[in-house]
Amino acid sequence: MPGLPPEVRKDGEPGWAGGLRKLYNSVVEEPLPDSFKDLLKKLDDSDDA
Repeated sequence: MPGLPPEVRKDGEPGWAGGLRKLYNSVVEEPLPDSFKDLLKKLDDSDDA
């Protein structure tokens, strides 16, 4: 309903923040694919040259 304030928890954090934090943490904890690790290694090696 328009005009209503967003849900806020007692600690002042919006109600949706916990879900966003959970999603972020699941992405951060995902392992890197081997192809991405290989690309990072190539980039590091080219910086050393």
